[in-house]
Amino acid sequence: MSVQAERDVLDVVLRTGEALLGTGAGVADVTVAMQRMAAGLGMSGCQIDITFNSITISLDREDGALTRVRVLEVRTSDYSRLAEVLELVDDVAAGHVALTDAIARLDAIVAAPHPYRRWVVTAALGLMAAGVAVLLGGGWQVAGLAALTTGVIDRALRFLRHRGLPYLFQQAVGSAIATAVAVVLLWGVGRMGWDIAVLPPSLVVASGIVVLLAGLSLVGAAQDAISGFPLTAAGRSFEVALLTLGIVIGVGVVLDVGARMGVPLSISDLDAFAPPLAVQIAGAAVVSGSFAVASYTRMRTVPLVALIGGVGTAVNGTLAAVGVGPAARAFAAALVVGVLAGVLARRRTAPAMVLTVCGITPMLPGLAIYGAMYAIVESGSTLSGATLTLQAVAVGIALAAGVSLGDFVARTTRAQADRWQTALHRRARGTRI
Repeated sequence: MSVQAERDVLDVVLRTGEALLGTGAGVADVTVAMQRMAAGLGMSGCQIDITFNSITISLDREDGALTRVRVLEVRTSDYSRLAEVLELVDDVAAGHVALTDAIARLDAIVAAPHPYRRWVVTAALGLMAAGVAVLLGGGWQVAGLAALTTGVIDRALRFLRHRGLPYLFQQAVGSAIATAVAVVLLWGVGRMGWDIAVLPPSLVVASGIVVLLAGLSLVGAAQDAISGFPLTAAGRSFEVALLTLGIVIGVGVVLDVGARMGVPLSISDLDAFAPPLAVQIAGAAVVSGSFAVASYTRMRTVPLVALIGGVGTAVNGTLAAVGVGPAARAFAAALVVGVLAGVLARRRTAPAMVLTVCGITPMLPGLAIYGAMYAIVESGSTLSGATLTLQAVAVGIALAAGVSLGDFVARTTRAQADRWQTALHRRARGTRI
């Protein structure tokens, strides 16, 4: 292979890794995909190093190493693009696509517009918030208000994003809008005689928070850590923590302002709204399917995502009925989701990451985060909300760990793993005796 051909292979493999990493794929998956693609194009033995926002690929040669570096600038949740890139990798690894065709096909994938218009995403996020409200026990009034509020949040954040506002402050603004709606409802209870049982403010806030939490790369961070990529895992984890802090700030500031204005803040028991399990499953299916559409998932994959989300919530709700704690049941439900996603991904139904991220979305701890912030503002002491804060963190970690273990279990049931996947399994289990 000529030097120019080697450079072309490195470039297309590097751009493929960039496309995968930019959609939120885990470092282990990106590394394996790049190695498989390079081998399919006749270049084995490449060294790949991925950090939080850069990819380096190098090939040792007698006259000196040939190295390429690419810095990731934009991250976007476009799961249809992710699926198409993974299909390209499979075809190249199988020897069905030559180098020139691979370059042209990758160019077409990267240049293609999103499959849905932006108003479809806004509508999907609104439907997702409505599903969360129903999942938490709200009626049609809460679902409608949650959908409307989330639509306003999405358009406001889009406006701010186009003007360069950092994502941390976008999260704070989004959660502040949701909490401001709740404060208005609480104000109406005291002055307009509104029925708080019909429009529980906490459910409106929780619905908005779950939508904001859904876009965070919690699963990717956990998978990187478990797969033996601690540096990237640390970067992603810090990003998740920082953006969650933005949500907390937005909720806390608005609640504090409301309290100083004399709004009669109150919150019902967080478990008082729990609907029947069948309603929870239906709400979860709507949440997962809507988030899949909002993330530009292929339409044929959406029913499967909704089914997996419903199964995960069914497991979570069943364990809750027998008294299992929040973190333990979240882990068990996420484990089931991870195994199902891994098994289905083997049949090229959809990428496992798409199924797992969307499948666990209904179980994100939005209500616990709001409850913790309310407890802190009401008492003026951070310790008062510590229990709920720890519960929310524990649930988030349990979800990430569960889907990661489930994906590992599904992968190890394969009849034969390729050598790159086997090497990553050795890296994940460590070197200790």
